[in-house]
Amino acid sequence: MKINFKELLKTSIYITPNIFSNETVRYKFRITELLLYLLAYTFLIVFFTVIILYLTPLKNSLFYYENSQMKTQAKKTIELEKKVIILTKELESIASTNKKLKYAYLLATSDSIDTTDAIYDSLKYEPNKNLPYGGSLLFIINSFINKITFFQDAEKSIFIKPSSGIIINDFNPEEGHFGIDFAVSSGTSIYASSGGLVIFADFTLDDGNKIIIQHENGYITIYKHCSTILKKERDFVNQGELIGLSGNTGKNTTGPHLHFEIWKLGKPVNPKEFFIK
Repeated sequence: MKINFKELLKTSIYITPNIFSNETVRYKFRITELLLYLLAYTFLIVFFTVIILYLTPLKNSLFYYENSQMKTQAKKTIELEKKVIILTKELESIASTNKKLKYAYLLATSDSIDTTDAIYDSLKYEPNKNLPYGGSLLFIINSFINKITFFQDAEKSIFIKPSSGIIINDFNPEEGHFGIDFAVSSGTSIYASSGGLVIFADFTLDDGNKIIIQHENGYITIYKHCSTILKKERDFVNQGELIGLSGNTGKNTTGPHLHFEIWKLGKPVNPKEFFIK
């Protein structure tokens, strides 16, 4: 049986109220009229609900929980964006540091410093008659020693202790300790063990503030866990010149000290065998 909607709309509905009365009353409504009344009633309800929600404080009561959740979520999103930015900068810094360390290693494995190389064009060292920054009696003595030993065998390199502290950990490559540790308090002066070119001076996660100096005859010296670095990369330094201050930076440290290493053509050597007696 098919339903004829046109005929259905013309249909009338009779309503007889069940009221105790002597007279029977019937109300007649067409379907179309009933639908119009229903739509009008629905529209009025929606209209007044919107008015109440947007023009009265009731809106804050009804949507307080939802608004607080949205604010919390927005705050978390902003904090997450800040963390992402910070992490990105840290990753870029680590990548830059790793790149410089690789470059420093390439320089360290060369036999000697070639000052005619293009990368040293802007590093023309000129002697200064005045006492350099960081100069001291130790620097004067070492300069005198350098002049005496200038004409000695070029393959024999002489190093000085980079700090006045006591050696508390010796060279032990079998245990992964490729240098020696000096017991010093934070802020103690660190001197260049020999003259050369600073090829790395920056912060690393494991070793903290680290300085690497390239010397003649394929030697490099490494100074780890500094609190302050006083030299920058591509600086020439003289033996005994102040290059930094000791500290306790980096993950691989348990207290203030200076970790010092000497490498020869990419291999660690015992620094104590090269110190001036």
